[in-house]
Amino acid sequence: MLFGVSYYHEYQPYDRLAEDVAMMRDAGIDYARVGDSVWALCEPSEGRFETEWLRPVLDALHEGGIEVVLTTPTYAIPAWLARRHPEVLARATDGRRASFGGRQNVNIAHPAYRFHAERVIRALLSEYARHPAVIGFQVDNETGSGFVDNDDVFDSFVSRLKERFGSVDRLNEIWGLNYWSHRLGDWSDLWRPAPRVPIGCGMSGNTNPGYDLEWRRFQATLVNGFLRWQKGIVREYAREDQFVIQDMVGGHGRSDVDRHQVSQIVDVVAENFPHASQDALAHPAPEHTVAFPGDRAGTGAVQLYQRADMARSGRQENFFIPEMNPISVGGADNTFPGYDGQWRMAAYATISRGAEMVAYWHWHSLHYGAETYSHGILNHDLGPNRCYNEIARVGAELKEHGELLTGLRPEAEAALLYSQDSRYAFEFQPCLKTPQGAPDHGCYQRVFDTFYRGLFDARAQTAVVHPPQDFDGFPVLVAPMLYVADDALLERLTAYAEGGGHLVLTFRSGYGDEHGRARWADRAPGPLRKAAGLSYGLYSNLATPLPVSAADGAGQPYGGLSLPAGVQAHAWADELELEGAQPLAYYDHPHFGRYPAVTTRQFGAGRVTYVGTLPDAAFSRALADWVLRASGVAPLGEGLPESVRVTRARARDGRRLWFLSNWSFDTHRLADPPVAGRDLFDGRQATAGTGLELGPWDSTVIIED
Repeated sequence: MLFGVSYYHEYQPYDRLAEDVAMMRDAGIDYARVGDSVWALCEPSEGRFETEWLRPVLDALHEGGIEVVLTTPTYAIPAWLARRHPEVLARATDGRRASFGGRQNVNIAHPAYRFHAERVIRALLSEYARHPAVIGFQVDNETGSGFVDNDDVFDSFVSRLKERFGSVDRLNEIWGLNYWSHRLGDWSDLWRPAPRVPIGCGMSGNTNPGYDLEWRRFQATLVNGFLRWQKGIVREYAREDQFVIQDMVGGHGRSDVDRHQVSQIVDVVAENFPHASQDALAHPAPEHTVAFPGDRAGTGAVQLYQRADMARSGRQENFFIPEMNPISVGGADNTFPGYDGQWRMAAYATISRGAEMVAYWHWHSLHYGAETYSHGILNHDLGPNRCYNEIARVGAELKEHGELLTGLRPEAEAALLYSQDSRYAFEFQPCLKTPQGAPDHGCYQRVFDTFYRGLFDARAQTAVVHPPQDFDGFPVLVAPMLYVADDALLERLTAYAEGGGHLVLTFRSGYGDEHGRARWADRAPGPLRKAAGLSYGLYSNLATPLPVSAADGAGQPYGGLSLPAGVQAHAWADELELEGAQPLAYYDHPHFGRYPAVTTRQFGAGRVTYVGTLPDAAFSRALADWVLRASGVAPLGEGLPESVRVTRARARDGRRLWFLSNWSFDTHRLADPPVAGRDLFDGRQATAGTGLELGPWDSTVIIED
């Protein structure tokens, strides 16, 4: 278990290296990431390398018992590179050229950029790759392509299309380019992927969804190629026991990065975990908040568990967190330091789902620059504070128990299938509106989050899987908005249900093929129609939410769906026609009331449940409760106070660990804990006779007897 920080000695206002290392050691910090934006220091002018300034930093960290991940400093270029070689700057799809003054403003595929990046990487690694402090390397930082459209990039895109489709005629067919007279006579006719903008009475830019899908897939390959290239250079210098990571943006991540693909390149998956804190970390999750990044990534305890399950999904292996909240993340208007206990809770929540590094971005708050108020563990006074003190507590606990907490195998009864291609399709051509009535380009993420949260609220342990991975071992599999899918994947889903799994489908699932074209060979939901036992010819956006009621429970499987009063269907409604499925819920509406909102069908040894709308939080939880019950899954911690959450994992020695946490200001004494065993931290027995107390924002781990 690694526990640490990103450390920028080069940003300190005065030399306090010895004091920093001493404070880190006192806080139990045993890991530091260094070097991610030091290109200008390492190469102050073209071809002149100065790297000796880093040696005393690495030496001091090593002497303090702190291991180091050394980062290639390629995501922020020096001013001389932009001035002398402006061709490396990125060209956006709207034609604008990036300017100097920010970061990640380059074309990562450009040969000139690669030439200079390779030189500084080699200059750094030739000196320090074998330094005894260095245990691994990070290549670049939160890498994406930026959807660049430089001439060399577009030429590579055309070459990829030639390889993938073979001929212009085939491309015309797949993309339907007879439409609007877009048919190509030659590869040179292909237009640039400029964003759609209204021009006069018409439209300029790319309007073809097939084109956009391939463009997004291609952009992800640029990232893959860049990271693979950097890893190859690093491996020339690294020892066999040193690892290579890339700190991907966590959660749903960047639109130009495919998590599953990047995970196959690195040695260990690593993702950054900024999260909302204070009241926005409570469970039940607050519905409305301005706490960053809850305004865009969700709120409540669920955000940490979902990020962890998504991080683990890349390889179905445990993962590192290079960046977690210290005092705050974001800008000057996003200062939400955690309440007492929240830093500790966040650490153990992620460890329970497979984190083997918990590290904070960053050690000290900067005194200048764009991120002056994205605070570190130390505020601008550089002294201890309650953030430091709580992190020191976690550091002491991990020093004592880290061996047991490393290599955990988190349990999961329900999985969600993540379709990057479907996300791409809906980002270009969204099927839902935002609550304000605008096109919701994040509608895939919105639907996915709704079903994840429903399972979390119902106390399910979850996993996230990707189409190339195996999902047969999970009792429940949810496929949110699986719009872009080939026949082979849909056949696997059908076989999963027929073999005994409970498959949960949502609207838009099965509607498109692997090229993003609406299917025409069968009524929706296409190849899933037989398994689902239903079809539909029409569907509708919902201008306002509709109330929903459970169908008559008489004769319904497992007693039918029980819905609390006031639940609503949002955004969408399929006009479902039953072909063997049973209705579980109906809309309360003079028109839509004739169609079921949710159906289920026994199929082979398993079951298929179809959700034709977007449920609100209460509806989603009730639905998840029913799905778990129908699948024979007993939720963990049923009957405990709502704010108390439970998850389990197996340690390497076979022992089962129960993680209990209280996401509220209330104190809860559990007279009858969900498991008998020994408290990892204080050694006391937790039994029906002795009980267990969880204070406000408190976590503990019980080793099952």
